[in-house]
Amino acid sequence: MPQHLVVSISGHGFGHVAQTAPALNLLLTHMPQLRLTVRSTVPLSHLRSRIHAPFEHLHSEGDIGMVMFSAVDILVDESRATYRAFHENWDARVAGEARLLRELDADMVLSNVGYLPLAGAQRMGIPNIALCSLNWFDIYRHYCGNDAVAAQICDCYASADAFLRITPGLSMAHLPNLVPITPVADIGNNRRAEINLRLKLSRKEKLVLVSLGGIASRLPIERWPRIEGVRWLVQGDWQVEHPDAIAIESLPMNFSDLLASSDALICKPGYGSFVEAACSGTPVLYVSRDDWPETPILSGWLRQHGLCREISRNALEQGSFAGELEEICNAPRPKPVIPEGAGQTAGWITERLRG
Repeated sequence: MPQHLVVSISGHGFGHVAQTAPALNLLLTHMPQLRLTVRSTVPLSHLRSRIHAPFEHLHSEGDIGMVMFSAVDILVDESRATYRAFHENWDARVAGEARLLRELDADMVLSNVGYLPLAGAQRMGIPNIALCSLNWFDIYRHYCGNDAVAAQICDCYASADAFLRITPGLSMAHLPNLVPITPVADIGNNRRAEINLRLKLSRKEKLVLVSLGGIASRLPIERWPRIEGVRWLVQGDWQVEHPDAIAIESLPMNFSDLLASSDALICKPGYGSFVEAACSGTPVLYVSRDDWPETPILSGWLRQHGLCREISRNALEQGSFAGELEEICNAPRPKPVIPEGAGQTAGWITERLRG
């Protein structure tokens, strides 16, 4: 009977999918008979656009993340209340998770990076692994303090068989089971010639991808002044009314290909956006997000390995960053990063599954 890997992927932005999918795609080349179930609140269409191996899907909330007001604003009080409600009947919640994993007949649980699936697996004696550049213990503790909820979260991660900590990421020095992993990214193909032909763009025009990484939010691009020779790739559901805006969905390409084909990316600090841009050689303009614990780590890594400039939130909302955009588009591009973390992760999991 094929072994069954149950994978939980956080719906707190698309970065968790970006970290997990490349490893799963490689894993299934090593173990083509492996049965795969993906549990997530991320839209199934996005999961299938990233995970190319066949998988069963279960809509599931394995973690809370943080309650967000926008892509960069956290509602701290609401987050604290949500966590306390989630942990109020913690033992019963873990018991329910354990029953579900038993019903699924899971041989291993991989979580990025919900801790409830890990706790359920630990209750059942099922091998369990965390994979991420962050963990919700450090995030929760940063905003809400080091209380009983934080202690329960930390215990789940510390009790896993391993925490595969992806680079760049939080240090997690408090975890005894840490396994460092190099960067993970899905590198797209540069299809710019095809895009220019489809959109009737000249070779001199700049194509800038605008993305907030899967958190429900929107930029007021209608306010942005026109910049000669610049076109904006934006989400179709933003319904942007700007003469230079192009809906991403109008191009039959995945996000990685669009990123690799763009002259620049405008985004918030996030693992998927920053690392994929560095691996594709695409310059980045990013908005400040000073209170998020990952920001100094991610931005420091990108400054070292990629090409980026920080802009203020006001500049982003008003579109007043033409000088910074011209600067990074015309600057020499560094050598792209080669991501080897997906192979390391797939190899690590394969070895454990084969015993």
